[in-house]
Amino acid sequence: MLNIALIEPEIPQNTGNIARTCAATGARLHLVKPLGFAIDDTKLKRAGLDYWHLLDITYYDSLDDFLCHLPGPCTFFSSKAPRAYTEVRYPQDACLVFGKETAGLPEDLLLAHADATVRLPMRAEARCLNLSNAVAVGAYEVLRQWEFSGLRANGELTRHTWPVRPSDAPTPHTTA
Repeated sequence: MLNIALIEPEIPQNTGNIARTCAATGARLHLVKPLGFAIDDTKLKRAGLDYWHLLDITYYDSLDDFLCHLPGPCTFFSSKAPRAYTEVRYPQDACLVFGKETAGLPEDLLLAHADATVRLPMRAEARCLNLSNAVAVGAYEVLRQWEFSGLRANGELTRHTWPVRPSDAPTPHTTA
């Protein structure tokens, strides 16, 4: 199972979006206090919509508490890291760790786990991606490596059915 850990998240909408990603993918969510919002915050709930019943959430009182109870092998995401998130093979029960929106993860933590710290490539002029976007990118890379195990591989139309194709190869889109 994939684990997503947020260290001291500050913005309820981001955490709500991440909760929705966790619910949709079956990932466990780990929230490390202090949180910048109340768990019953309406912005948090609105962003997660009606997926709360699908969530498996664990709360920790501090970063030290989390580090004493790691849910699996951790990979730390930071815009300051020296290598890309795609250069890593993620083991089963991987835990992707993300810092708070305004400061990221503590540099001492990053240095202590230098071999397990990665970044999402971006332009030099950009400070970082939105936290919920970064989590989604990281989570789906792990799930891709795991061949999306346990996730539904195909979607269904609500008013139509997809035509039967002779192969699973994508059909190229052409314009007239």
